[in-house]
Amino acid sequence: MSGPDAGRRRERALAAYDVIDGPHRRELDSLVELAAQVAGVPFAAVNLLDSHSQHQVATAGFEGEDSSVDHSMCRLVVESGKPIMLENAGEDVRFAENPWTTGEIAEVKYYGSHPLTTPGGITIGTLCVFDDQTHEVTPEAARGLSQLADRVVDVLELELASRRLGELNDRLATSNDRLAHFAGQVSHDLKNPLTAVSLSLESLELEVTDPFQVDTVARARRGVDRMNGLINNLLEFAQQGEAPGADVVDLDMELSAALDDLAGRVSRDRVKVGPLPLAQGDGSQLRSVLMNLLDNAVKFTLDGEEPEVEVDSHPVDAGNRIEVRDRGRGIPAEKEERVFAPLARLDKSVEGSGIGLATCRRIVEAHGGSMGVEARDGGGTTFWFLLPVVEEP
Repeated sequence: MSGPDAGRRRERALAAYDVIDGPHRRELDSLVELAAQVAGVPFAAVNLLDSHSQHQVATAGFEGEDSSVDHSMCRLVVESGKPIMLENAGEDVRFAENPWTTGEIAEVKYYGSHPLTTPGGITIGTLCVFDDQTHEVTPEAARGLSQLADRVVDVLELELASRRLGELNDRLATSNDRLAHFAGQVSHDLKNPLTAVSLSLESLELEVTDPFQVDTVARARRGVDRMNGLINNLLEFAQQGEAPGADVVDLDMELSAALDDLAGRVSRDRVKVGPLPLAQGDGSQLRSVLMNLLDNAVKFTLDGEEPEVEVDSHPVDAGNRIEVRDRGRGIPAEKEERVFAPLARLDKSVEGSGIGLATCRRIVEAHGGSMGVEARDGGGTTFWFLLPVVEEP
């Protein structure tokens, strides 16, 4: 579908996703890097088109920038809603005089572009791979590009669902019953795109052979499996409101798994780890507490500084105290308790919904513990949670 109506629908969809002027999406960077690997080319981009410009919101192999929509090779893909795969775009009559092929902007030869189409049927842009050399167009590259384009849309849909759920703030109270309802709603909205991601990863696992691609897909698979388990466990916990099981949990192993899941956001060499105790309860839920605290410690690092995070524990009279310490911006003493309120966001300059710490405290309390925060000597913050000592059999 083309014309003014299609343009208006596309711009409304782009505004809803808030990806052009909104925060940078690291997940899109990973997808374009994988697209370049799958196609065997050095360059890839997520191109989003409004009525005036082509916006390169994620790139691999080069620095992206906005350009006139009149020069966009991907405009034809957006307008038709159909992919284009060419061994040499400069020999195609549609692109022979385009500045991207003539050398005015670039010298694109191999060109593959797949539409990014929303669940509502609106094509908002493309996932594009290209090279300044010619290549054979293979069915494997075309199929991989199609699957990864769908995953780009899934990422945007996941973030849109999260933001829309956050807007329920004025309709939700802080009671446990309403928080349980909210948690159930979040879990439901995350399940559908996560299932789509899982199915595509299964296809990719059967097709990729390059060690880098195999490792990338395997890491994504582990993350999806753990997120599925986490959603199921949290949903069950939210609905029942009861303590989550009595398994013996090795927090050292759960911390290692959390760092794996946060690869790309939290570098292991910036996290100093001490020994953690055993705990009793649900490993997935306790891992989610560690993941949230680690992610927060990195997100609130001072501008221009490298993260400095420490995780360790020590026994106290009431049990084992686990601490996650950073050298970030800190929290004013009068607001330390407020950070655990549902949907509270003290610093809106970073991404987040404000439900993480409230959920973490609820998980810890369900495990018979408590959770708090305090200023760290020398600057920064210490988040701590206290868990009972595991009883000997």
